[in-house]
Amino acid sequence: METPHSPSQRDPTFEPDEPRTPIAVRRALHFLHSDEPQVRVHAARDIRRLTKTSSRCRRQLAEAVGPLVSMLRFDSPESHQPALLALLNLAVKDEKNKINIVEAGALEPIIKFLKSEDLNLQESATAALLTLSASSTNKPIISACGAIPLLVEILKQGSSQAKVDAVMALSNLSTYPDNFSIILGTNPTTFIVNILKACKKSSKTAEKCCVLIESLVEYDEGRTALTSEEGGVLAVVEVLESGTLQSKEHAVGTLLTMCNSDRCKYREPILREGVIPGLLELTVQGTPKSQTKARTLLQLLRESPYPRSEVQPDTLENIVCNIISQIDGDDQSSKAKKMLAEMVQVSMEQSLRHLQQRALVCTPTDLPIAGCASEVQSK
Repeated sequence: METPHSPSQRDPTFEPDEPRTPIAVRRALHFLHSDEPQVRVHAARDIRRLTKTSSRCRRQLAEAVGPLVSMLRFDSPESHQPALLALLNLAVKDEKNKINIVEAGALEPIIKFLKSEDLNLQESATAALLTLSASSTNKPIISACGAIPLLVEILKQGSSQAKVDAVMALSNLSTYPDNFSIILGTNPTTFIVNILKACKKSSKTAEKCCVLIESLVEYDEGRTALTSEEGGVLAVVEVLESGTLQSKEHAVGTLLTMCNSDRCKYREPILREGVIPGLLELTVQGTPKSQTKARTLLQLLRESPYPRSEVQPDTLENIVCNIISQIDGDDQSSKAKKMLAEMVQVSMEQSLRHLQQRALVCTPTDLPIAGCASEVQSK
C-alpha cells in the first residue's frame, strides 16, 4: 500500500528505473510543442533552468533549438525573452548547439532585438551574440547579417551590461580577418576607450578592449581617436600597470604601435601619462612578448640626435636615465639607477627561483628524444 509521500503520488511522471533529469527534459520538450503559447513559454523557462549549469542537459535538449527559434520568429513578444534566454543557455560551452542555433535561423530575430526599445531584450540579444560569436563557424555569418554596426551602436548607448557584452562580442568577431575592416569602418575607438576608462583594469572587459584598441591603432583614425579622447592614453597605461598579463601585452603593443607609426607625434602623449614605471616592471615581469615590446618602446621613447653607434650602448639604465632627464631634470641618474636596481633585484629573485625549480624537476627523461609523438597526451 502506498504512503501519502510515495514517489508516484508526488510526481505522476515518476519512473523508478530512470533518473529524474531525463523525465524533466522529456516533459520540457513535450510542452515546447504545445499549441498553447503560455505552455511553450513555461517550457522555455524550464529549459533555461535545466541548462543553466548542466552540459548534459544542453546535449539532451539540443532538439529544442528549432522550436525555440520558431518562438523567436513567430510567437508574440511575451515569448521572445524566455525563448532567447533558453537558447543562450543551450549555446554556452556547446559548439554544436551554437552552430545549430544559427543554422535554425536565430540571427534574424536576434539582430532585430538589438534595435529593440526593450532594454532587457536588447541586453539578452547582445549576450546571445557574444555567446554565438565564440564559434569560428558563426563569425562570418554573424557579420554578414549586419550585427557589427548594431553592436557598435550598443557601445554608444546600451546598458552597462550590454556595452560589456558588445565589446566582447566585437573582440570575438574581430579574429575573423574580413570582419575587422567592417569594425574599423564603424569608428568604434572612442566608445571602446570610454568602456576601458570606466571598467576595472584587471578585468576581462579591459583585456577585450585592449585587444580591439591594439588592432585599431594600426590605422591613423584609431590612433587619432585614442589620443583625442581625454584620458584615452592614460587608460591604456593603467592597464599596462595593473591589468592581467594578457591585457598588459596588448596595452604595451598599443603604445608601441603608436610610437612606431609616428614617434615624434606620439612620444610626448605617452610619456606624459607616466608610462615608464609600468614599462620597467614589464621588462622583468611580463610575458616574453611583453618584455620585448617594453624594451623596444623604452628605446623609442629615448631621445637622441646621434646614431646609435656614436652614443653609449642602449643599456636599460641609459635609456631610463635619458627619459627621466627630460621629465624631471633633477637628480636623474640616481633615480634611474634606483628604479633599475629594484627591477634587477626582482629579476634576480625570479631567476633564482626558476633555477631552483628546474634543479628539482629536471631529469634525463626531460631531454628531447627524436621520434616523440607530435600530439599531446589526452588529459
